[in-house]
Amino acid sequence: MSDNGIAVGVSVRVYPDSDRERLGVVVEDFGESAGLPVDVGGRTIAGAARRWGVQLGDGDLVFVDSADLAPG
Repeated sequence: MSDNGIAVGVSVRVYPDSDRERLGVVVEDFGESAGLPVDVGGRTIAGAARRWGVQLGDGDLVFVDSADLAPG
């Protein structure tokens, strides 16, 4: 579990206190493998991965960083 209580199975608010706020449940923690872009031959082919996979209440799946979450 992370310092702010976020972990797989925990209900969260995504983009808390913004007009984009949504409710969901954490379904994956990519931990240390998150946050690194993929570069090939000096060219970025994929941006940095996000740490958390969150299933939203409407069924959508989003990937966000810790700063984008708050306990729900």
